[in-house]
Amino acid sequence: MSLLSKISIHSDERSARLAGIALMLAGIGMFSLGDALGKVLVAGYPVNELLLLRAAVPLAILLTLIWRQRATLPRLERPGLQLLRMVLSTAEVAAFFVAVVVLPLADVITYYLACPIFVTALSAIILREQVGWRRWSAVVVGFCGVLIALQPSAQTVSWPALIALAGSFSFAVLMIVTRSLRATPDIVLAATQFTGTFSVGLVLAPFAWRAPGLPDLGLFVLAGCISIVALLCTNRSLKLAPASVVVPYQYSMIVWAVMFGYVVFGDVPQVSTIVGAAIIIAAGLYIFIREQQLGRGEAEVSPPV
Repeated sequence: MSLLSKISIHSDERSARLAGIALMLAGIGMFSLGDALGKVLVAGYPVNELLLLRAAVPLAILLTLIWRQRATLPRLERPGLQLLRMVLSTAEVAAFFVAVVVLPLADVITYYLACPIFVTALSAIILREQVGWRRWSAVVVGFCGVLIALQPSAQTVSWPALIALAGSFSFAVLMIVTRSLRATPDIVLAATQFTGTFSVGLVLAPFAWRAPGLPDLGLFVLAGCISIVALLCTNRSLKLAPASVVVPYQYSMIVWAVMFGYVVFGDVPQVSTIVGAAIIIAAGLYIFIREQQLGRGEAEVSPPV
């Protein structure tokens, strides 16, 4: 291979990584908006109802797109892994909203932001991604920033906390599985995730149902549409770049949490929150700059268009 070809491949890989980071940041921002909206809704509606209505419209849109493109879509790869991914997605969404009903949102977010630690470890073990000590250090520093910012309460030893921790681990495994299914089209990945939450909601919602008014029904639909955008961004991100590179940017969730907490719930950030957010941003920028400089790693498989 010529030197020019090597430079071109190196440049393409670096561009893919940077695009993956940008998409992860966008997806986390949308997820954070959806979480804030979901917290508002679960204050007046059962979690099962949220799972059902939040998934109904997005699933209908995605299945319509899949049906129209069915002739051009490739055969579904690794059905067993697709089913596992659907189960993991449903479990982590349900765990988040069940936990947030009981625990302070800050505590639940703390557990979910442990996800990059899990992903970094699992990506090295399962995906054989190269994770150097610098990236490990940045991930750990970012998590320390989360702890400084959120200051988990004494309730973190309760059973809802264990549910939140299980949800965080499920989300981490979900990221790893998504990375392993890079040949699956984005709309199919998103549709399988919504299928799981819709199915659970459909079975359980009749046991605890509160008829929503038109404004609240619109909020449920909006929450679902936000979730579509968030899922498409994060799924594409995991196709473009190694999981151990992009997942640490989930730490940016704390920045969004501060903003939405102030605008929506009137929460004024404490000094510790600002300090923690600054540490998180610094850790994320370090990984970003490091990837710009190196742009190296395992060979990437180009995602389908």
